[in-house]
Amino acid sequence: MSANSKLAIGLMSGTSADGIDAALVELRGDGDSVRYHLRAFTTYRYPVGFKKFLLKSSSLSKSRIDDLTLASMLIAHFFADAARRIARRGKVSLRDVDFIGSHGQTVYHLPDTHRLFGKSVHSSLQIGHPSAIAKLTGVLTVGDFRIGDLAIGGNGAPLVPLFDYLTLRSRSHSVASLNIGGIANVTILPRNCSRDEIIAFDTGPGNMVIDSLAARYFHVPCDRGGRIAKSGKLLPGVLQWMMSHPYLKKRPPKTTGRETFGDAFVRRLIQRSGKASPADLITTSTEYSALCIYDSYLRFIRPRHQLTTMFVGGGGVHNAYLMEALRRYFERTTILSTDEAGIPPDAKEAICFALLANETLAGHPGNIPSATGATKRTVLGVIAPP
Repeated sequence: MSANSKLAIGLMSGTSADGIDAALVELRGDGDSVRYHLRAFTTYRYPVGFKKFLLKSSSLSKSRIDDLTLASMLIAHFFADAARRIARRGKVSLRDVDFIGSHGQTVYHLPDTHRLFGKSVHSSLQIGHPSAIAKLTGVLTVGDFRIGDLAIGGNGAPLVPLFDYLTLRSRSHSVASLNIGGIANVTILPRNCSRDEIIAFDTGPGNMVIDSLAARYFHVPCDRGGRIAKSGKLLPGVLQWMMSHPYLKKRPPKTTGRETFGDAFVRRLIQRSGKASPADLITTSTEYSALCIYDSYLRFIRPRHQLTTMFVGGGGVHNAYLMEALRRYFERTTILSTDEAGIPPDAKEAICFALLANETLAGHPGNIPSATGATKRTVLGVIAPP
């Protein structure tokens, strides 16, 4: 590592809640001039049974405050373990790591305005205390990135657009960056854009509904490679019902999550499908994820921007049916994995939180108001000393 660079760890666990993405990143500079090199990346699975415990703690009908309190400290321990392991994988000591950027684990997200006791509030809960991670690792930790944006009228999401701007913008053509995790989100970077010209929002479910059905009917965490989706047939009436969801018509900036497309939505989908086979449900839900993305493009992007290139990251890039569906819909747009831009698709969000922590420590804003709806740019996160 050169004398002018910093070594950071980015930690991320998304709405799928399968495990922790950990990235060891070498950084040089900050702001628009930042450069990074990925030294190591891997995903560390949660212990057997923890996902079920976590999702129960995220449920309005099943959660208990004692379980949620315990889950928050457990997550901090798991994140600290992931930091130690990725440092070893990268052949460095934690003592050589300058800082950790931790997203934490979202358990509930309320981006819409709630009027209570004379106050209008937006809120979100990410568990896994940054202060606990800092104490457990001995490394300065930056976390709770969403709260500052929420406090000034934003949705607290998406936060990836700054990373997209810093790494993928082009002077010659408009670029889209699509991340397909549990929820899918898209960032539009118009040709030679400034930060104020960025468009970004959650398009709807990515892998969330597919994963839920795969676990329920096939006892697997996901539809690996889209093989189940390829074996089933499309249910046009069910797809039409799914496309009537009011979230799709809501104008950006907007964000969504398990509260909208989680278990309750899946139960309604199953009821609506009657005697349809599990494979047909997964085929239709995979098509739905792709069609939500394309519908969002038609409604909110194409009237202003024609896309030539779309980079895709996140776990959805490995689903062949989903990627084929995107290419079918976006027939005039080149669809590429973020690998083609030098960004491993599974590592993107973990790298993002290392870069966001770097911006926080430099005193730079980390939100994009045109994406989150916040009233202004602001420095994000809480800085926890070791």
